[in-house]
Amino acid sequence: MMQWILPLGFILAGLLAGIIAEKIVFNKLKTFVFRQRLPGNEILFRSLQRITFTWFVLGGFYGAIRAYRSLIPDIADVLQTILTIVFLYSITLVIARLIAGFVRLYSRRTQGVSASLLSNLATTTILILGTLIILQTIGVQITPILTTLGIGGLAVGLALQDTLANLFSGVYLIISKQVRTGDYVKLEDKHEGYITDITWRNTTIKELSNNVIIVPNSKLASAIFTNYHLPVKEITLTINVGVDYESDLEQVERVTVEVAKKVMQEVSPDLVENEPFIRFHTFGDSSIDFTVFMRVNEFFDQRIAKHKFIKQLHKKYQEEGIKIPFPIREVYTQANQTKNGNGVLTGE
Repeated sequence: MMQWILPLGFILAGLLAGIIAEKIVFNKLKTFVFRQRLPGNEILFRSLQRITFTWFVLGGFYGAIRAYRSLIPDIADVLQTILTIVFLYSITLVIARLIAGFVRLYSRRTQGVSASLLSNLATTTILILGTLIILQTIGVQITPILTTLGIGGLAVGLALQDTLANLFSGVYLIISKQVRTGDYVKLEDKHEGYITDITWRNTTIKELSNNVIIVPNSKLASAIFTNYHLPVKEITLTINVGVDYESDLEQVERVTVEVAKKVMQEVSPDLVENEPFIRFHTFGDSSIDFTVFMRVNEFFDQRIAKHKFIKQLHKKYQEEGIKIPFPIREVYTQANQTKNGNGVLTGE
């Protein structure tokens, strides 16, 4: 019975040390580092979450195996190999989390992209490399495995052509910066919305009605679409207006620009230095037509800007006596008409 005391002591010591390290030391260190506002600290601590506890527990079991090794050496070797595999896998998992986190951070800062495709590719690559290193460490020859994977990869590639096409199309879309998560796009089939994610297979677009559109990456890469956030998010809103022919056009321009400035101050205050303006362009059937040009922050803001502009302009025109005419058409007829011998109307 005494021979079990030392191994159990190592195991209990590892469990206790792991709990103390995870619940006390780890949390206090995390609080201290967060106060320093070091770049990437959140990624680091998220990657190490629960891993420190695992390492201390593994250390306890390793000590127990070493202490009990003389009694059952064969079983001890097997258990030690298992512990080595678990330890190396935990390190691989930490590295994969770190790489994926920093890839997401770098993508957001440099490209404005937070697509899961890049982080998933980084995680998968690290896990595959880690697995090969683990196999090599425990004495498994990986050369035949790589050869088999190479030959099998050709067959899999032929069988999964569509999947691979979507994968490489997604990578191309991200690298080319044609679309980014958060961009507002309009497809050639009239669907439109915000891009919420780009995965290994498809791109997710969320419409303003909260419906979700799933577009295969290969389809999006070859489609004609409009990205309203490129090259910048700010867009020029155009609104067509018509006024009565008897209107003072100088007054119309002054009043309209004043209303447009007020709306921009409410909707896009950071763009007020971009003066709104109007351009007269058509003598219509019942009105002189012109277009109002004003800047808004992004595509979605044009809806509320139009709403406010039309309401305020209509009210201001009423106050200033400016008429927005109905589409009317005057018809003149001539009285006392008779038909001549050829059936043509003639006046008397």
